[in-house]
Amino acid sequence: MTTTKKDLTQRVSAIAGRKKSDVAPVVDALFTAMRETMCDGNRIEIRGFGVFEVKKTKPKPAARNPRTGEIIYVPARRKTHFKPGKLLKEVLHQPLE
Repeated sequence: MTTTKKDLTQRVSAIAGRKKSDVAPVVDALFTAMRETMCDGNRIEIRGFGVFEVKKTKPKPAARNPRTGEIIYVPARRKTHFKPGKLLKEVLHQPLE
């Protein structure tokens, strides 16, 4: 199941005991701040939840296009990485029932 920003806004509203119209701008601002921070290449550490990082990939000078077989150059780029915190990792590593 997928959770959307609207779903998160409703959940935060219920937990905080505030109206959705009051919570929505705060949720939007949080995601905007996180996006801008990561675009700048900075790390976001949220204790008890996890760490969002931007990592650099290496260039691949001899990659192959699987459709045509043509050899292409893939430049270095940045990618996002999430490392869950201890509590989240423990919950995710429990066997499914």
